[in-house]
Amino acid sequence: MTLIQPPMMVNGGTHPARTMRMMIRDLSRGSQGVTEYNDLKVTQQTTPGAGVQVGDGSGVVRGASWGQGSYTQYNVGTALVDIAPTEATPRTDMVVLRILDPEYEGSLDPATNDIGFFDVVSNVSATATTVPAGMTAIPLARVTQPENCATITNAMITDLRRIANPRRERQLYTAFPSSASRLTYQDAQWRNWPAQARWSIYVPPWAVSAKAVTTIAGLRLDTADVYAHMQQVFGTVLGQDTHIDDDQGANTRRNTVVLADSLVIPSAMRGTTQNLYLQTAMQKSESGNLQVDGGTSLIADVEFEEGVV
Repeated sequence: MTLIQPPMMVNGGTHPARTMRMMIRDLSRGSQGVTEYNDLKVTQQTTPGAGVQVGDGSGVVRGASWGQGSYTQYNVGTALVDIAPTEATPRTDMVVLRILDPEYEGSLDPATNDIGFFDVVSNVSATATTVPAGMTAIPLARVTQPENCATITNAMITDLRRIANPRRERQLYTAFPSSASRLTYQDAQWRNWPAQARWSIYVPPWAVSAKAVTTIAGLRLDTADVYAHMQQVFGTVLGQDTHIDDDQGANTRRNTVVLADSLVIPSAMRGTTQNLYLQTAMQKSESGNLQVDGGTSLIADVEFEEGVV
């Protein structure tokens, strides 16, 4: 039988270490990386010198061999990592969180040696983003030093962290105009319209990006052809223009308009409540009108996603 016995968790059984590691692998869905958006960030030392520092945090490191499972490792405080100075030739190194498990490689004794540690893979490609094949480790940063350099600054550090399982948070918001609101032919200036399409939304502190989709179902057009620009605004972030370009003349008609954006969330907006709203500019080239009313539905679909910062 090839099943590893006993299964987790059975009273009276003796469980090999890799059974727990495989459980970590299963719970992390086979992914590896840092746990949260600000974990294990590599920066210059407080006084810049021949090395870097790694901040608080934790990570999941998947074993390089099948059946090895995954490891969790925590760093509490600031860890200093030495990096050799360069001489006449520039060099790029990679800072990694590495596990050297003697069950699979090396001869360290877990009872007396640190088998989880920050390591430096020297002289990697200037564009490298992954650890060398066969190494049980996750990349944290790439450090590129010019020639004759013994002082590393943040400008030389490229963040390579990835979140093992990024958090996502999605919410739907709706509004239904109780009375008619009309936007008539204007002078191509932006106006906050329709006013009913406005929602106060909390931004999670870990969110670095968002996907925002606003749908206007039953948008009324009348009098003449309509040509307008419509745009989502979230806090201080502007979305792209969506054009309403309608050539149906004087007929009264209803259309559905969808606005969609992928937005980068500035640090100042994280952990705050921000307004999502629409703005519209009626162009001079056409003289038709827009209206929302009791026959209009307004729907906003917002999903936040975690990323490293």
